[in-house]
Amino acid sequence: MTMDSSMVSTTRPMVEIDDLHKVYGKNHVLRGIDLQVKPGEVMCIIGPSGSGKSTLLRCVNRLEAPDAGRVYVDGQLMGYRERDGKLFDLRPADVARQRRPIGMVFQRFNLFQNKTAIENVMEAPLRVAREPKDTVRRRAVELLERVGLKQHCDHYPVQLSGGQQQRVAIARALAMQPKLMLFDEPTSALDPELVGEVLDVMRELADSGMTMMVVTHEIGFAREVGDRLVFMADGQIVEQGDARELLGNPQNPRTKQFLDAVLA
Repeated sequence: MTMDSSMVSTTRPMVEIDDLHKVYGKNHVLRGIDLQVKPGEVMCIIGPSGSGKSTLLRCVNRLEAPDAGRVYVDGQLMGYRERDGKLFDLRPADVARQRRPIGMVFQRFNLFQNKTAIENVMEAPLRVAREPKDTVRRRAVELLERVGLKQHCDHYPVQLSGGQQQRVAIARALAMQPKLMLFDEPTSALDPELVGEVLDVMRELADSGMTMMVVTHEIGFAREVGDRLVFMADGQIVEQGDARELLGNPQNPRTKQFLDAVLA
């Protein structure tokens, strides 16, 4: 299952973020983020805890509403409609519709514990997209095979390892045939020996041409798979550039300090 090139436009960014701000009480979490992600690009986002990385992803798919600024996904303004230069909030149902082509994988797997692996993967296409059950089941089997879990279709989450559960979560996100995938530290809750199996699936997904934004502490993955690296601190983008160049020769002292600490 490779990504249909007709799903994306090659003439505009897949994600465009303009002067994005997010505030929680007195905590100014995002401070004027400007960012673009090209179709087919793998962007890895690194930085210390509390730098706003997860909040940035949640604003992209409108799980969080920004306090200022705009987010466009494939040219569509997320969360608003614009009329005469003014922005009006979309209804929740319309926001949910906008969110459909954006897959997200969280730190925690968030699987339905009372449903098998294949039932978890089938849930959204059946309940949200109202697709035919036979079509959805066929796709779910293909996706579970893609993540190496075809033989575990009928297993419940409690019968799966953490790495297997996260791979089911990736298959579930892919079931809605997204044009953009967001990963929020998808390996941080895993035992070290299980990290590799999840990264392998993400690596294959990147090779297929999927546009990806990945918040991660896996510097090796960022170096190998990432096209571009973004370093965030204190709610701002401190430095960004080609992943391998930035990791090999960071220009900002804050970036260098962070990488030295992580790699040590």
